[in-house]
Amino acid sequence: MLTVYNCIVNEHDLRLVALAALICGISCFSAVNLLRHVDRSTSRNRHAWLLIAATSTGFGIWATHFIAMIAFTPGIPNAYNAELSVASLAMSVILTAAGMWIATIRGGIDHYLVGGAVLGIGIAAMHYTGMAAFEVEGRIVWNQLLVAASLASGIILAALSLLVVLRRPSTLATAAGAVLLTLAICTLHFIAMAAVSIYPDSSIEVSKFTIAPMSQAFAAAAASLVILVLSATALWIDLRFRRHRIEAERMHGLANAAVEGLIVCDGNRIVSANDSIAALSGIAAGTLNTMTLGNLFGERIGSGVAAGNGQAQEADLRSQDDSRIPVELIARSIDYCGKPHLVVAVRDIRERRKAEQEIMRLAHYDPLTGLANRRSFTGHLEAEIAASAEAGAGKGGQLALMLLDLDRFKEVNDLFGHAAGDAVLQKVAHCASSVLRHGQMLARLGGDEFAIIAPNLPDPQAAGRIAEAVLSALRQENRLSPGGMVSASIGIALYPLDADEQAALVSHADTALYRAKAEGKDTFRYFEASMGAEARDRRIMEQDLRQAVARGELRLVYQPQKEISSGRMIGFEALLRWQHPERGEVPPSVFIPVAEDSGSIAQIGEWVLATACKEAATWKNPLTIAVNVSAVQLHNPDFSRKVHEVLLRSGLAPGRLELEITETALVKDMPRALATLRQIKALGVRVAMDDFGTGYSSLSNLRAFPFDKIKIDGSFIKSVDRNDQVATIVRAVLGLGRGLGLPVLAEGVETLDELRFLDAEDCDIGQGYFLGRPGPIEAFGELTGAPSPDGVTEDDAIGATAKVDNVRGGSILMLQPAAAARSG
Repeated sequence: MLTVYNCIVNEHDLRLVALAALICGISCFSAVNLLRHVDRSTSRNRHAWLLIAATSTGFGIWATHFIAMIAFTPGIPNAYNAELSVASLAMSVILTAAGMWIATIRGGIDHYLVGGAVLGIGIAAMHYTGMAAFEVEGRIVWNQLLVAASLASGIILAALSLLVVLRRPSTLATAAGAVLLTLAICTLHFIAMAAVSIYPDSSIEVSKFTIAPMSQAFAAAAASLVILVLSATALWIDLRFRRHRIEAERMHGLANAAVEGLIVCDGNRIVSANDSIAALSGIAAGTLNTMTLGNLFGERIGSGVAAGNGQAQEADLRSQDDSRIPVELIARSIDYCGKPHLVVAVRDIRERRKAEQEIMRLAHYDPLTGLANRRSFTGHLEAEIAASAEAGAGKGGQLALMLLDLDRFKEVNDLFGHAAGDAVLQKVAHCASSVLRHGQMLARLGGDEFAIIAPNLPDPQAAGRIAEAVLSALRQENRLSPGGMVSASIGIALYPLDADEQAALVSHADTALYRAKAEGKDTFRYFEASMGAEARDRRIMEQDLRQAVARGELRLVYQPQKEISSGRMIGFEALLRWQHPERGEVPPSVFIPVAEDSGSIAQIGEWVLATACKEAATWKNPLTIAVNVSAVQLHNPDFSRKVHEVLLRSGLAPGRLELEITETALVKDMPRALATLRQIKALGVRVAMDDFGTGYSSLSNLRAFPFDKIKIDGSFIKSVDRNDQVATIVRAVLGLGRGLGLPVLAEGVETLDELRFLDAEDCDIGQGYFLGRPGPIEAFGELTGAPSPDGVTEDDAIGATAKVDNVRGGSILMLQPAAAARSG
């Protein structure tokens, strides 16, 4: 160390030594700053930064050496070889570039140390090449130990310098790295200079082609100027880069706060991307910064966005797994790092697409069954008609439109609830779809209405085969389902045979559907021209029935019910009549089925019950009043409450009201019917089983339900005195009634022989034309306790005068038909 000290103090101009150290420090600080830019830069500008850093550092090392050499005063003539001086500069720049490249090509301590060692070798190579360029009139002798020390110190300190700068970049690391690199250059130079001993020798001459020390001083000054310019440039670039980096980090932080993906682009090249777009695409933000818009959205979309038209457009984002994500792109121009850039907002529209698809599905498909809805059906039928018309008559085959409507579906909803109704609709959709072929369409028009469009049929009979296949599938489902399922009716209309435009075709299919329902249901019918008038008439009747109560067109007539053995009047049955202003008297057998199908029977039934109870409450004699109850009324959960309200409003004693119910109404929902009947019985109202022997007669019903009376249907009484089989059935029913303790009423008694048979078999009560025709209640004034109107007698009211000849061993009821002929 003393040798090195003596060399610096005694053999050097300390002012120039200080200048050399200053230039070395400046170049080293510039070098480490530029080195950090090399490490952070992308592959595109890495080589430019590497060239600037290597040039600045190489020139700094070279200038430090030669300024220090000028400061060296050997006391004898000396000069510098031009070629070797230039070679030393080139070696300094090249080896510095190699060392920096190795240190920054890939992260890792090994690369940092190896790159730094190469840089140290470059310093040593420059120094000893420069010493070789130094010519003096004397002999130069080297101290090998100090030479080795200089090499070791320079290489180790240079390696440590790059390790400190690159391993954990920071301001402190930059300063420490600059100091270490300065020490590497200075220690190598001055230890190497201390290793030199010069012995004057006049026999050695300095070459004529060398550079004088003063010229070398100018060269070193020029190199120093280069260093200063590059250092200043590097400092300006560093400050600008830091400002841009702070701005970029701030904007990146703001961008990361956005839910939408944001991309900042320089033209088509991506320079920044936020975390949202990285998460959406599955591509790391660092990787996105090396891509283009075309890589993400395709070249056409990328070019359009880069053009900056400012319009929102939809595109597919290519994710990391090469899948496509639908997005919306909105581009705007911004100032980014002092330069115009394009910011692209990337909005994920997968949920919006799903919502749009769902809206489209709901607009064209039924949400319950998944079938096409009325809107889709209308468009499809219009398209098929147009296609058939374009193909020409006979060339495209027959186009069949089939309208399908479920039978008694309203009762399913009323009895079992809408959930059960929905399940039935889904089963119907499945069964009907299973028998259709490709090109045939099933749609749900609403409620329990379905439609089938079957184009290109070879003949009209093919439509019937499709309809029968659908009905068969429904029947099979009924057999397999524990609770069964409603049946269906189908109406068929053909294009162009029945109609040549859509509205008429639908209307004709609807007309055929009504005919199928009227003719027994669970069947299909083709449209016939004669059906049109009937369908219009039925629809008009449905509308008129809905207004009949309000218009006062309905009225009640009353038919007497008498004890057969004594002829005593016990009550009346209220019968409904409809006096239409245009149709006249409409038979109940005609309008009651229409009322049941249209749903107006509930309103009409309430009116009948209220009117009959109000009338009976005015009678002086406590006769009973019998009222028929429909299935719809019976299965209404509020029916018992409504009966109670009618009794309270009318003031009729509950024991005088008798509700007549058919077994058909019971079997549709046994538990609910039983609960309703028990509630009615709790009010004190009597219940009679109507039309026993027809429909779903079952002995278990007589045991399960709280009936007070059995009514034998009039079809059995009509020929009871002439048909042994019918007589046997009636005797069995009468015996059943006696066994159960229930009185039996025989309907339809029209002849004296029928009455005698019933009396002989101990039938309790009779009702029929022979005992009394239905009439207005005013005609029965004497029976009810009210005076009869003028011109009306009791014989006119009851249609017969009873005279009993009571003979033990066989009572025979003798009837004198005094007014039978008059009453018709």
